[in-house]
Amino acid sequence: MHLLRRVEKFLREHDIPPTRFGREAARDPRLVLDMRRGREPGARMTRRVEHFMNIYAGGQPQ
Repeated sequence: MHLLRRVEKFLREHDIPPTRFGREAARDPRLVLDMRRGREPGARMTRRVEHFMNIYAGGQPQ
């Protein structure tokens, strides 16, 4: 699954605004907005975002 698709699902499931997600996951509030416009994050950024989602989801009650 593409990173943007996983991020969009994460945003819906955790009710997080895209700018907050980008700021907390990558110190880049425009990350999600740029990805929606075609930005392709590199491998390092992808790992950073995936790590954030895994840690955040693991600490939140479902």
